[in-house]
Parts: sequence; C-alpha cells; structure tokens
Amino acid sequence: MAISDEVLTTAGPPRGLIAGTSFSIRAVWAHRELLNLLVKRELKSRYKDSSLGFVWSLIRPLTQLLIYFIAVGKFLGASDRIPDYAIYIFSGLTIWTLFSETIGTTTSSIVSNAGLVKKVYIPRELFPLAAMGSSIFNFLIQLGILLIAIFALVPAPFFGPEWWLIPMAIINMLLISLALGLMLSAANVFLRDIKHLIDVALLVLFWGSPIIYSFTQVHTALKGNILEQIYLWNPMTVAVISFQKGMWRAGSGDPKIEQFWPANLELRLLVCAVVSLLLVWVAQRIFARLEGNFAQEL
Repeated sequence: MAISDEVLTTAGPPRGLIAGTSFSIRAVWAHRELLNLLVKRELKSRYKDSSLGFVWSLIRPLTQLLIYFIAVGKFLGASDRIPDYAIYIFSGLTIWTLFSETIGTTTSSIVSNAGLVKKVYIPRELFPLAAMGSSIFNFLIQLGILLIAIFALVPAPFFGPEWWLIPMAIINMLLISLALGLMLSAANVFLRDIKHLIDVALLVLFWGSPIIYSFTQVHTALKGNILEQIYLWNPMTVAVISFQKGMWRAGSGDPKIEQFWPANLELRLLVCAVVSLLLVWVAQRIFARLEGNFAQEL
C-alpha cells in the first residue's frame, strides 16, 4: 500500500476537555511499561558512577536533621518545648522532601528529555510522571528510616489514634506535587528561569511550613487572625501537619501541644485533597495545550 493511501491520524490528544483527559489517561496507561523503564532510568542516572548509590538519598535529609536538631533544637531550645523533637523534625523533613524533590525533578523533566521529545511521539506526561516516580522511591527509603527510628525510640504504641492521617497526607502531597509538576515542567520549556524561581519558592515554602518549629508557635504569634488562616490553607502546610500528627505520638499526649493542633484539620486535609485533584486535571489540560510546541521550543 502506498504511503499516500494511508489514513492520517492525530498523534496528540484531542482538544475537548473530557475527550482530551480520557485520551491522555488511556495513553499513559498504554505506555505504563515505558513509564516503568523511565523511572528506572531516572534512578540509575541520578546515581550514575556513584559508589554509595541510593545512600545519597539519605545523606541530605539526615544532614538536615542533624543541623536543625543541633541549631534549632539545642541552641534555640526547641527540643525543650517539643517532646521527641528528633521524630517530630524528621517526620516533617520526610514529607517535605517528597514535595521538594518532586517539584525539582519534574520541573526540568521535559527539558532534560529533549532528545526523546524531538524524535518520537510518546505521551509527554510520562516524563514528569517518571521524575515523580523516582522521588517516590527515595521517599519510601526515608520513610523506612523514619519508621525504624520510631520503633527504636518511641515506646509502644508507636502511633497515635490519628495514624490514618499518614496515608491521607501522602496522597494530598502527591496530588499537589503532580499538579504543580505538570504546569512547571511545561512552563520551563518556554521560560528556563522557572527552575531558578522554584529554588527560591521552595525555600520560602519550607520556612512557611511547621517543619522545624511547631504549629503552637505559629498560633501564639498570629493569634488566630487572617494570616493564620492563610497559613493553614496552604496545602503543603496541611499535609505536613497531618503527617506529623499521625507519625508523632508525643504530640497526642502533650496537652500543651494537643490543644494547638489546627481546628478541623481532617476537614482541611479533605478539602485540600479535592482541590488538588481538580488542580491535577486543570494542570494536565494546560500541559496538553502546550505540549504541541515542546519540540519546536527545544
């Protein structure tokens, strides 16, 4: 059969909101084996020619833990106000690292795979998803270390009654990370300064979340005003606090801290999850509208 007799088909997703979303989901699912290979490639390339390999995924958070535990915990006296401060701070660092690492890797995922993007059509969403998959793998390693520390240092029962907040917080963080990752990876193709802007934004968001300090201090400083409500509706803050409340049993037994957990935390977490899910859909549609120009820009 001559090439001229072949029926032309559109490689990219259709324009419709529902049809386009459905097409993209089916395309990603059809290429799930390729996605698995891309995740493995991300992990191998990250530690290529490294003697310690995946151990490096632990060195940075453990170094941060040591620095903050000594500088903030000991020198500034935070460990005197927060029981089991090492568990508290490592819980916050673990869930935060999932977010920061996902945003950092997904933002540059399209640009770093420019060769594939320009040569062959595959669902472009595979690249930020693969970057996210490698971040999840590193998160699971850190989570394992955190669980070992809890079992070694905390008397049974190891978790408080709010343990179910742990998976909810992880899901919430993954959804907001995916939504932001899709939008930022597309924007980074057209404006390369995005990657540098993200470094600054992550620094601000880190200190804007109760990771090395407690929410008690925030509540005391802001006294329930509008700034505290803005602080609490930050989805990263809600996920961090929820993860800490589930992991950090000392907080559920200390009345000085228990009374200052944010009101309606569970409702806030649910609302943030729903909003984040909607943001994933919006981000994917924006990504789909922009991906047609990726090859030209790269």
